[in-house]
Amino acid sequence: MKKKFVRAAVLGAALTVSASAYAAEAETAESLDEYTIDETIVTATRSEKRDVDIPAATDVITAEDIKAKGAKNAAEALYYTNGFIAKTHGPIGASFGTMTNEASLRGNKSGTLILVNGNPVSWRGKYDLSDIPADTIERIEIVKGGGSVLYGSSALAGVINIITKTAASNQVSVGFGNYGQQKYHLNVGDDKYSITYDLNKWDEQKGVTLTPSSSGSIPYRADVKNIRNENIGINISPDEHWRFVYGHYKSYTDYDYYATDAKGQTKAGDLYRDRKLRSDRDMAQISYKNAGWDASMYFNTMTLETTYTTYFNTKNGKKTNSPYDSREKNISYGIDAQKTWNVGDKTTFIAGIDWMHEIFHSLPTTPQSKEVQDDSRNIWGLFGQWEQKFDKKNSLILGARETWTTNTTKSNGMKNYSNFSASAQYLYKLDDTNSLYASANQSFRMPTFREADNAEEATNLKPQRGVNYELGWKKQSGNHLWKAALFHTKVKDKISTEMITFVTSNEDFKNTGLELSCEVNAKNGMNYNYGITWQNPVTRNTKYGPDWVRDYGKFQLVGGIGYHKGKWRTALNASYLADRSGSTSGKAIRLKPYLLTSFTLAYAPNKYSELELSVNNLLNRKDITTHSASSFYYCAGRSFMLTYTQKW
Repeated sequence: MKKKFVRAAVLGAALTVSASAYAAEAETAESLDEYTIDETIVTATRSEKRDVDIPAATDVITAEDIKAKGAKNAAEALYYTNGFIAKTHGPIGASFGTMTNEASLRGNKSGTLILVNGNPVSWRGKYDLSDIPADTIERIEIVKGGGSVLYGSSALAGVINIITKTAASNQVSVGFGNYGQQKYHLNVGDDKYSITYDLNKWDEQKGVTLTPSSSGSIPYRADVKNIRNENIGINISPDEHWRFVYGHYKSYTDYDYYATDAKGQTKAGDLYRDRKLRSDRDMAQISYKNAGWDASMYFNTMTLETTYTTYFNTKNGKKTNSPYDSREKNISYGIDAQKTWNVGDKTTFIAGIDWMHEIFHSLPTTPQSKEVQDDSRNIWGLFGQWEQKFDKKNSLILGARETWTTNTTKSNGMKNYSNFSASAQYLYKLDDTNSLYASANQSFRMPTFREADNAEEATNLKPQRGVNYELGWKKQSGNHLWKAALFHTKVKDKISTEMITFVTSNEDFKNTGLELSCEVNAKNGMNYNYGITWQNPVTRNTKYGPDWVRDYGKFQLVGGIGYHKGKWRTALNASYLADRSGSTSGKAIRLKPYLLTSFTLAYAPNKYSELELSVNNLLNRKDITTHSASSFYYCAGRSFMLTYTQKW
């Protein structure tokens, strides 16, 4: 353990020293224009601003960054983000039924709102970022510290906005690798119209999870196989005002469970259960921007089916033949509209309305079964934001939102909710490229239908309510961008589902931490980035006692080194999470640190073709990539893929 910690610490120190040295060298260069970092971000304030002018902790992952990381989907693109904690049940984001791969910011596993082009895309409060192909992403904007005032429910820890490409070159990519990996990507179109097809496959990974003999049930090894993520996308942008986006996503995953010890009639090596997971998702969006108006309509639907057969009783090991099948369909559609007014040179006002209709169907599993459960509700929101510039150095942003639900139909008695949230952000400009900020943001999350289903008493299930306090500093100096944020988050009545009993209840959550990061675009094609997070995420569920229990990890170090010049580009990225804990039933168990790594090397003989080698898990570690003490899932071993891309 100590050697692994030292290895990661040395890697982080090397990144830090190298980045600082190169930043100092580039600072003395005669001309820095070619290497200047000047990111603009829309998500943080619902208006386009430079990063240093935003009073919030922000990160931007560009299409070039995603390519450098060798990411196959949006989940993998986020793995090396400071403050982001990775979770996966298998390679290329293989989900485990409804246990999809959550995006956790600042240790809050259910506090991140996922948007695609500014519109929510969660189905029943769940989402799977591995469904969104990396080749279709233009950039990812991440805003930490709460965003409920502007975007509504679920944004307690922050917002991740995945912005897809409006124009992409005509190209085809084909890739092959170990573990039976295959990749096929096709993009055809121009700057107004395009259609994409993307397919990723993974044949098998053995031992994705293991349970010991002391668990009380049959000790087993689970193998995951036949993983398949498939996507078809359409983008239509006839002019600068209108845009239509459609995506169809299909995913398949099979799990086989083999006994690793004898119990009852079960012998080691017996297949005691197989499980098949299938999901079909559709997303459609229409957006309009003109004369201060920004409006969109969206539609999301998902059909999820889980089937499995148990051949041996998990408790006593006796032979059985017990099939199981569950099917559900989730639908959400709505509108989001805002208007921006500029009152003179110093005042900007944004006002908007959003509405979402949610539907949950529990579908019949056989032609004979007729029982169908229909749950639905409307979620309404009114929001406003006032920005006042007092002078060149001082500005204040005040925001407020009222959210309420109507027409809730729920067989177990889930009621309607309402919530008011407010925010205040103050920015002080030391100079044009150097700023300090302070902010306080209230946030909330409504219970989902599934959580109400699992609650002991749905009528007593409360919305999550939280507040985030933050002090920050940003400095853009030519070729590098420094950031620091000190934050404290408190969430009351955090909604949590116990993974063993599957019972949902409310608990409390808090976290205090410090984030430091730096990006450097240095001379001669080199670039660096690194980030450090220290935090202490803890939860308390009064049904288990008065003690606070720590979850996730306390210390995170992320970093990357890249080179891109002429025909060659290469990059190395790493994310290290230490002092980890998983919790269940009010108890914590210590987890070993994880170290996620990726390496890419590409050669482009001309502007129309490129050959790329991508490698994940360079050190071939068997790291645990889940954070529950009740079940451990391991990352895949060292994997590589060789991809050829042809453009025309």
